[in-house]
Amino acid sequence: MSATVSSRQTLDPAASARTAPGGGKGRNRAGRQLHGGKITYAVLILFTVGSLFPLVWTAIAASRTNTRLAQTPPPLWFGGNLFNNLDKAWNGANMGTALLNTTVVAGTVAASTVLFSTIAGFAFAKLRFRFKNILLMLTIGTMMVPPQLSVVPLYMMVAKLEWTDQLQAVIVPTLVSAFGVFFMRQYLSQALPTELIEAARMDGASSLRIIWHVVFPAARPAMAVLGMLTFVQSWNDFFWPFIALTQNGNPTMQVALTGLSRGYTPDQSLIMAGALLGTLPLLIAFVLFGKQIVGGIMQGAVKG
Repeated sequence: MSATVSSRQTLDPAASARTAPGGGKGRNRAGRQLHGGKITYAVLILFTVGSLFPLVWTAIAASRTNTRLAQTPPPLWFGGNLFNNLDKAWNGANMGTALLNTTVVAGTVAASTVLFSTIAGFAFAKLRFRFKNILLMLTIGTMMVPPQLSVVPLYMMVAKLEWTDQLQAVIVPTLVSAFGVFFMRQYLSQALPTELIEAARMDGASSLRIIWHVVFPAARPAMAVLGMLTFVQSWNDFFWPFIALTQNGNPTMQVALTGLSRGYTPDQSLIMAGALLGTLPLLIAFVLFGKQIVGGIMQGAVKG
């Protein structure tokens, strides 16, 4: 009789939880692990407020006058000059052309970097060829060279090609990045099974067909992350576009913003309005495509 009761308790998890000493407490402790608790939420709220403060302060400063920003204490709430300052910044810094140019440059650079980096990362991760490790080390080694060292020869090349103040001067040198190649190589070496490639080859698939139907679907989460990072980096790039482009010709957004800081006493509210105009497209993009980007990141995390 006792053996029958013990076997029933073993087969019934609920019964064993009720009869085990501290079973309810253990279940509660396991349940509490799914929730952060008050301290965790307080820390998350603190970091969220700290992250949003620069954007909020930019909007507040853009809605004030330069005289009010120079006073102590600084304003902590919005004023009534936001749309006036936005209009002045838009018309005074060639923002329309800059916004279009920056979208073209950032979109082209992001798409080409994702494409070429995925193909090169697949080659370094899964293909066999001579000097593969040496070429990979050389590619990674270019990341250690400061970009300032390549400015003079790069500008001489651009000037010889007569690309000065043209968008190809900032697009072509950044069509692929060493970081993108290394990033995709590391991802594909784990996320793409070698057996899947061998099966595709046995079915008669060519290398281009394998890349299109096997590599790209497997690398989609990493491609989304790399595209997002590259787009943001290209959108905020200032150093090389400031050298290759002019503010009155074909400026990008960051080059156009330099036109707002000229003069003996720069208008800080106008500069903040221009910075807000340059930030809004990125915010809109994250609002529209943030769910897909996060979903891609989570999908890659589950596969990894």
